[in-house]
Amino acid sequence: MRTGYDLELVHLTKRYGETVAVRDLNHVFAPGSYVCFLGPSGCGKSSTLRMIAGHEEVSEGSILLDGLDVSHLAPAQRGTAMMFQNYALFPHLSVRDNVAFSLRMKGVEKATRHARANDLLELVDMVHLADRLPAQLSGGQQQRVALARALVTEPKVLLLDEPLSALDPFLRIRMRSELKRLQRELGITFIHVTHGQDEALALADEIVVMNNAVIEQAGPAREVWALPRTEFVARFIGGHNVIALPGGKVTVRADAVRLVPEGLAATVTAVEYQGASVAVTTRTESGDEVLALLPEDQFFLAPKSPGEAVQLNWDEGRLHRLEA
Repeated sequence: MRTGYDLELVHLTKRYGETVAVRDLNHVFAPGSYVCFLGPSGCGKSSTLRMIAGHEEVSEGSILLDGLDVSHLAPAQRGTAMMFQNYALFPHLSVRDNVAFSLRMKGVEKATRHARANDLLELVDMVHLADRLPAQLSGGQQQRVALARALVTEPKVLLLDEPLSALDPFLRIRMRSELKRLQRELGITFIHVTHGQDEALALADEIVVMNNAVIEQAGPAREVWALPRTEFVARFIGGHNVIALPGGKVTVRADAVRLVPEGLAATVTAVEYQGASVAVTTRTESGDEVLALLPEDQFFLAPKSPGEAVQLNWDEGRLHRLEA
């Protein structure tokens, strides 16, 4: 399979009547990368994904895949495949027939499509359950089948709409590493919509943060996390404090804040034990909420309780100025 297809959004816009769901997006996705669209509900990320898949009409602009404008092609003709949130498996078909379904629609003969389905089921470690019906599978197993079914057409781009949201937390973490492994093995672009920051950071080569129908920031996961451009990104990605100083707003990471004998006066409002660390939420005299994430052993040398007065400090070099 040839890998590495360029996907590009050019002035992509989606309107529902008077409402603009997606406003003038311009973005090039690196071939063979794992991209996470991150943002709150209603920011436009799922509408963007559905336009790329062909399940939503484009109001304006275009979607280029490998240099070809696919924005007016039917979903099956685009070279993309979508895995839905609810998996949408056919209840009356076996696992193997579910995976082979699109090949059957294309008129591929039975032996060939079953062989191809078995290859994909092997890839997702489900070949031993090929004769079962979806109702006889766990949520995690159903998800693997849905993934195999999306991949059977050998898409250039795989689109995943909140694929882990129906799973319990332990399974979600296990499936994250499965998705990453598959993407690396296949070498195709995965575009994954989520509102979970942890999920995006764990999976993405590139994070695209959306807010109010536009891309607020896009870049490598580490860069977006360490150097948020705006207050929205800093707050949404988590782990950052936004503090108003003369000359504008700055962020300082929660793990850079220390409790010291002399510093910025604040009052502890909450203490949350998180295992390896303890999250201490404080409020300064000017009303800013500042979170300090302290190593667990350090916190318990001098534990604090809500209501206690503390002093905060951080290295000046850890401050990062936000765009207005």
